[in-house]
Amino acid sequence: MNQFRLDERLEKDTLDIGVTGICRLRLMNDARWPWLVLVPMMPGASEMFDLSKQQQRQLAQEMMIAGAALKRVTQCEKINTAALGNIVRQLHVHVVARSAGDPNWPGPVWGFGARQPYGEADGLIAKIRDEIGPLIL
Repeated sequence: MNQFRLDERLEKDTLDIGVTGICRLRLMNDARWPWLVLVPMMPGASEMFDLSKQQQRQLAQEMMIAGAALKRVTQCEKINTAALGNIVRQLHVHVVARSAGDPNWPGPVWGFGARQPYGEADGLIAKIRDEIGPLIL
């Protein structure tokens, strides 16, 4: 039986927030944008249709909860949600807080400039955990 393992690139590029119902919740280590990554803990899943119908519904619910929490914490104008997977094949969903005037607004965050790692992200992670509440284990 396959065990879930977080892709090495996601492990390297993100900071752990915790476990939601079916996902690892991570913070992209790039201070230019508050950016969450949800990774369903289903070995071998690379597309949303690889999940069962129940898992798809659960993922959608967790995406909505994460997006709403991120918007409350950051007071951003817009939440961008995407599942690309062209580089990292492991199924993961990006939830990015965007506002006018942020780097590359209104263009995409992908491939823009050099990543700027957080000096300290514990405060932001704590706020996100508090907003999401009991969903985080």
